Amino acid sequence: MEIPQHGHEPVLLRQVLQLTDPQPGDIVLDCTVGRGGHAAAIAQRIKPNGLLLCVDVDPANLEYAKVRLAGLEVRCRFFQANFAELDEILSTAGVKNADVILADLGVSTNQLFSEKYGLSFSIDGPLDMRLDPRISQNAADLLGSLPEKELADLIYALSEERYSRRIARAVVEARRQGPITRTKQLADIVHSVTGPVRHGRIDAATRTFQALRIAVNGELDHLKALLQTLPKVISLGGRAALISFHSGEDRLVKQAMREWRYEGRCEILTGKPVTADEPELMNNPRSRSAKLRVARFGRTDT
Repeated sequence: MEIPQHGHEPVLLRQVLQLTDPQPGDIVLDCTVGRGGHAAAIAQRIKPNGLLLCVDVDPANLEYAKVRLAGLEVRCRFFQANFAELDEILSTAGVKNADVILADLGVSTNQLFSEKYGLSFSIDGPLDMRLDPRISQNAADLLGSLPEKELADLIYALSEERYSRRIARAVVEARRQGPITRTKQLADIVHSVTGPVRHGRIDAATRTFQALRIAVNGELDHLKALLQTLPKVISLGGRAALISFHSGEDRLVKQAMREWRYEGRCEILTGKPVTADEPELMNNPRSRSAKLRVARFGRTDT
């Protein structure tokens, strides 16, 4: 099978490889394999007898990664699961500890610009936003059911949108006329409040869409579960790398790493989060929001 354009550039790839330093024979857990960009590069470092555990909630991306990673000189196992299910994944794989754990918390470019996911208003599509088909409630359901105050609080908490209360009020008024089921409908509602205001180069509707995606997919709760389990399943000397794309995620990662260090579990290898350099920003503008934090586990009080 011929692999088409992968539609997603792995962010901060050079820095991830440098800081996690995968070695031949390592067991690597890629919690968000996506289109396999990071995984393909890591596989070259851990061959010939390493093991790559590839996890993703999106079955379409997981199938794509299987094709992309086929034929590499490394063992690969694939799991359609959420990284909050880390214990079950490792148990199924027959693995107790991983030497490298990577979680790229961003949305794949192919997901962002495919109408079937409804993550973007650049293409009109169903207001869905579910990355995991096992999730029952989509974004349209959420918009149709939340009381105005809860909706405003959700938008503000998950995106720091200063117009959150006005946007929530506009949504409630609009849904009295009928259900909001399309991405363009929602974008138009947001724009009716904000006008052509843009946050820098980012469209004013972006933050509202981000907040709904995070809520629909339970992203922060799943990240908290990952951060709670991770220290229990990483090997002595193991490296954990997490790439976040908004302040809520980065705050959770930073706090967790500080707690791990305080408990004597790890050394933080990134004093400040690592961000994209100028060449990467030119090649992949979406990398501008990426922040990488890395910790190496093992007792630090000896």
